[in-house]
Amino acid sequence: MYQYTSFDRQFVKQRAAQYRDQLERNLAGTLGDDEFRPLRLQNGWYVQRHAPMLRVAVPYGDLTSNQIRAFARIARDFDRGYAHLTTRQNVQYNWIPLDRSADVMDALAEVDLHGIQTSGNCIRNTTTDCFAGVAPDEIVDPRPYCEVLRQWSTLHPEFAFLPRKFKIAVSGATEDRAATAWHDIGLHLLKNEAGEVGFKVLVGGGMGRTPVVGTVIREFLPWQQILVFIEAIVRVYNRHGRRDNMYKARIKILVKAEGPKFIADVEEEFKNILEHDVDGNAHLIPQAELDRVAQSFVVPQGVVPRASTFQMPDDAPVAFKRWIERNVHAHKVSGYRAVTLSLKRVGQAPGDATDAQFDHAADLADRFSEGEIRVSHDQNLVLPWVREDELFALWEAAKAASFASPNIGLLTDMINCPGGDFCALANARSIPVAAAIADRFADLDELYDIGDIDLHMSGCINSCGHHHSGHIGILGVDKDGKEWYQVSLGGSDGSRISGEAAAGKVIGPSFAADEVPDVIEAVIETYRHQRAANELFIDTVKRVGLDAFKSAANAARRSTAKAA
Repeated sequence: MYQYTSFDRQFVKQRAAQYRDQLERNLAGTLGDDEFRPLRLQNGWYVQRHAPMLRVAVPYGDLTSNQIRAFARIARDFDRGYAHLTTRQNVQYNWIPLDRSADVMDALAEVDLHGIQTSGNCIRNTTTDCFAGVAPDEIVDPRPYCEVLRQWSTLHPEFAFLPRKFKIAVSGATEDRAATAWHDIGLHLLKNEAGEVGFKVLVGGGMGRTPVVGTVIREFLPWQQILVFIEAIVRVYNRHGRRDNMYKARIKILVKAEGPKFIADVEEEFKNILEHDVDGNAHLIPQAELDRVAQSFVVPQGVVPRASTFQMPDDAPVAFKRWIERNVHAHKVSGYRAVTLSLKRVGQAPGDATDAQFDHAADLADRFSEGEIRVSHDQNLVLPWVREDELFALWEAAKAASFASPNIGLLTDMINCPGGDFCALANARSIPVAAAIADRFADLDELYDIGDIDLHMSGCINSCGHHHSGHIGILGVDKDGKEWYQVSLGGSDGSRISGEAAAGKVIGPSFAADEVPDVIEAVIETYRHQRAANELFIDTVKRVGLDAFKSAANAARRSTAKAA
């Protein structure tokens, strides 16, 4: 993990002190709410439906056990005892009083965390594969490059007030586990025939009202040039992106409208920076700087390759066998595995963790994973450095902490935004619908028969639950002040089982909330009747088409039958 320097720590603490001064002036009435709003947003503080919300930046999803314990303390001492993990590998609190927010910023700064640029029209948190550095299919470890991007983009004066928010994702493996095609910029690390490291660059991906898959604008860019090339992209966006209509302000709209001209403008700007800007080549990354950052991303000293001898005992509990199958992942270091701690279980909103669970997760990280833990895009926690001979002990400890649901990749391992229970932008609640689906599919035997499937749910068109990329997507919409839900099928995030990134297609008019579990069950039953041997849900949808699923879903209507 990246180790903060004295400069880094001073920077974060000064930022916290600056925020305290702004807050105190606002509470005293000398700094108006309109003036304070952009300042608090730049530090991750929203005002939501019921209370302030804080989004804490977790750069590329990597955390220490001490940082997880800080999350527990903040949840316990300032919030209502829990927090929420997001699809962008951040952590959100929903009930912290604004007059205590500066104390929270100080507490975060003590463990090298903050909320800088987790909101506002700026370059947000850079995300990556939660198995970065440990995945067997990794070509290049993306974390050092993510850290260079973090340092470069933080409070970059040219990109603090973009037309809209801006998100970057990086993948360094053959499988894209970072949904890069759905980001404003998606970066794929690769090696050319000469063995040189570079980036495949995609631009203009995004969800929301207009789901668009990113466009490849460079097949191979030498890694040294990546900051200059991103600067060129964002300059063109800053110059030509729309500011008159927030719904058309994302870079995806500009790329779609301009097409080849956008790419030509980026290439021209890239050339101009290097040839004509004063010190334009100063952001070419020197090898020495990459090496300095990369020193923080080596295999921990306690991790020593050992013979891979794990064998499942014949008398092992069925629950342990299932956990090994679903929650335990291959590793590039012999004798080790990565393990997912599931935050998806009946009675708990997907992606939520209590203060006690955070403390338990920190203990598990110290005991089994060299004090390191990751936040995944799928809103779970990952232990990246687990010895094979400790898997059974970890399973028992995870089970005691309610982390051992063996459902990773299955229907109940759903992505879900907080929805209308918290978010001021949401049109509908998503947590009760997720709970109803989890209740309906609580039988593990049935889940295992259904197999791998991505269910993603958003409470509004802003798509924080990435519903467009779900094999099954659910979108909350508002009709005449009532909650309704669109269902789409066939979406893909670009991962191995999903195939090339694509937006799902809506299968008919919206459904009432109490119909959604029946609709999902009808869709699943159609799959079970239509599937070929060993065929995944997404592959059956692609082969069969939507009509059979649409008919089954419409047959499940009750209160919306006449409207349909």
